Amino acid sequence: MPPLPDPASGADAEDDARPGEIAVPLPDAYDAGVFYIGRIGTPWTRRADCPRNARGSDAVCTIEVDERWAAALTGVETCTHLLVLYWMDRARRDLVVQAPRHSTGSRGTFALRSPVRPNPIAASVVRLVGIDGTRLSVVGLDCLDGTPLVDIKPYFASTDAVGDAVVGWHAGQSK
Repeated sequence: MPPLPDPASGADAEDDARPGEIAVPLPDAYDAGVFYIGRIGTPWTRRADCPRNARGSDAVCTIEVDERWAAALTGVETCTHLLVLYWMDRARRDLVVQAPRHSTGSRGTFALRSPVRPNPIAASVVRLVGIDGTRLSVVGLDCLDGTPLVDIKPYFASTDAVGDAVVGWHAGQSK
């Protein structure tokens, strides 16, 4: 495996840390590998322009699946919604405590949906609006243009939705 990228070399360099944030040194090597199965096309080229969450935009985005995985799309056309996993490749990976832009106070990374995390894996439930070969048109993404695609799964409202789930620190905040 290649060495881990220096978190201070990206757009979210250490100098950009907000008050209350804590960074840690990263491990020297990866534990596992991931195959990117495609790329995501969105209108956003800067993190500041991305919607705050995947439900924050009605933009039609594209998921370009690599041709070698074309057969894996069999049956996807029957789904109204998909769970899309993607790799936030331009995010910092060293923060364990963050001070969110849209909130007060600091929180642990695992209590947030921020792209800044040790393994910047993101997940969105998207509405499938069309398929043309290995190109899917969807609504419900919040990532930068060119983001690597990790996986696509069918979304099952019967098992994936948890109606009584609560995030205590978020309860009562205005949306």
